[in-house]
Formats: sequence, structure tokens, C-alpha cells
Amino acid sequence: MKWCHVPVGGHALLGVADAGGSVELLRLVRSENSYTLEPFSRFALEKRGLALSLDWSTGKAGRASDQPLKLISSDSNGQLSLLKVSEAGPGLQAVATWQAHHFEAWIAAFNYWQTEVVYSGGDDGLLKGWDTRTPPTSVFTSRRHSMGVCSIQSSPHQENVLATGSYDEHVLLWDTRNMKQPLADTPVQGGVWRLKWHPFRRHLLLAACVHGGFKVLNCQRAVEEKQEACTVALSHILPNALVYGVDWSWLYFHRLPQAQPLFPLGSFPCSDPGAKTADVVCNLKVKGQSPASSSDPLVDDGEGGTKLQGGGRLKAPCGSRLHASRLQICDCDLYLEAANFDINLLATCSFYDHVLHLWKWDSS
Repeated sequence: MKWCHVPVGGHALLGVADAGGSVELLRLVRSENSYTLEPFSRFALEKRGLALSLDWSTGKAGRASDQPLKLISSDSNGQLSLLKVSEAGPGLQAVATWQAHHFEAWIAAFNYWQTEVVYSGGDDGLLKGWDTRTPPTSVFTSRRHSMGVCSIQSSPHQENVLATGSYDEHVLLWDTRNMKQPLADTPVQGGVWRLKWHPFRRHLLLAACVHGGFKVLNCQRAVEEKQEACTVALSHILPNALVYGVDWSWLYFHRLPQAQPLFPLGSFPCSDPGAKTADVVCNLKVKGQSPASSSDPLVDDGEGGTKLQGGGRLKAPCGSRLHASRLQICDCDLYLEAANFDINLLATCSFYDHVLHLWKWDSS
């Protein structure tokens, strides 16, 4: 599931790739006291199979008025489907479908800076690039990963930067102008099922590493100084669980001036009185504190959290102590310049234990 980053017809749209072999759009509709998701449009893939991934062409902030709104989806038959979204008409419409991989096409993703270009990764171990104006001939084929390629994301902050992950337990960072050799190769001790760039901090990359837990990579030196591997800023293993899903929160923290009153939990110093509330974020509880990671020992920080020996603190769950420290959660641009980006919210979901964890990471 992925949200479109621009409203369509005045509504937020959620794209869903499902095991029934369809891509569906759901529209977020506000009622008097709540929001509901209503079906908007559905597209059934050509061959019977599972829809495995989707990506919106709007991953980068801002979209030219004449730029079409597009989706790319991959499926278990190894095909890619390019769809366009009509903002006034029937919704999803097929543009092109082509065979991309011999086995499952685990992942498909746009180049957010050149949305005619898409990338795909398959169980055949291949990473491919495509010009959607001239399918089905690939622009390049890379065999640099040694196993199935299952995660790809173009950087929304830096043009020509691409991250890929594989069952081979490596995250590769690429300059899209030269796909013969990656910029950096970072081993992460687990198959890389998801990669997510931070919405504000351009060099931070969050990885779901299945049995290797989750990691945050700092890619600044790899991009700017050609360092051969990204720096692992955070590493945490969840015992008896496989981490398949990760994401950053677009909520951020800012410190209130001493003269400004504390807002009650659940209210925001933002222009929209109906905006998301802080207590919704903080009421997500995990089923107990996770034991220490075997690769990065964690110690009690005296405040109910854990501290990485390499610096920074990782806490679960998020609690009301945050409010007492005069830190406010916000989701609008009003306080963006005063945001404290040393404190981040991130979420993970895992197999076997069936738990959604919400983490507060202090990277200062």
C-alpha cells in the first residue's frame, strides 16, 4: 500500500496491490467525525497471479501541472504494468504491460526525477531499467546482486541516487547515470525486503532486513565522498521475528519556545484543527520491550528506553514523557524550520510475532 503524495480530485488516494491480482485505488473521504476509505478504481492484471508491488510517479515533492499521474505495478508472473490515473474520468487505465523477469517481479519503482524511467527487480536476481515510452526493451540489466532483487527506491531528495536491496543481504547505492558499478555496497546481515528514504533527512535510508531486523544507513559519505559502504547509524534485531515492513513517519518534532504554552496532548499548533493528533501516535503500544540486538548492544538509558553504544537512543513505545519535555509533534509546514530532526518516528512490522512497532529514535 502506498499513498499518492498529491491530492486527486480533492482527495488523498491510497494505492493497493493485492494477492487477487489487482491494483486498487481507495479514496480517503472525511465524514463528520472520522475518515473512511472508499473504493475509487480497480485494475485487474492481464494474467492470473499476485500483484506484488506498486509505486506512484509522485515520490518527489512537487509535480508539474502537465505531468501525468502514473502507477507502476509488478506481479508474480514477472510482468510490469504501467497505469495512468485520470483525475476526472474512470480512474485507472492501462498504458502498457510487458514481460520484465523470468520469475516473480518482486518490486517496481519510478525514477522520481525522470518519471518515464522505471526500475524493476526480480527473483531471477536481475535489476533492470526501462524507458516506458519504448517497452519492452530494457535500458540496462544489472547482475550485481547475487540473489533476488526485492526492494528499490529512488531518492526523493537527490537526483541520480537509487537504492536497491536483495536476498543477498546487501544494500547497493547507485548513480543512475552509471549503472555498471554501484557507488556503495553495504552488507546488512539479512535479506532486504524494504527500503525507505527519510522524508526530510536526505542521507538517511531505512531498511527492513527480515531476520537481520531493521537498520538505518547514513549514505552521506557514500554519495559525497565515494565511501565504499554506507555508515550503519542504527541496527536493531527483533528476536523470533522477521522484519518485512518499515517506514518513516512524516510527523516531526519541534521544540516549543519557553514563552509558548504547552498544547494539550491530542492538539496541534497547526492551521488545521482536524489534523492528526499526538495521542494517536503515542497510543500505539508494542508487546513489551525488545531484547538487545546481538550486533549493537543496547543499554537502559534510565528513561525507559534503550541506548545504542555507538550513540543515539531507541525507545518503544512512544510515551507522554515527550510532551513534558516541551517537544511538540506536528504534521504541517508551519514549524518545519524549527523542527528537531534528531528525533525521528519510525515503524516496523514483522512476521511470526505479528506486531507493529512504533519507535522513537533520538540520533543526537
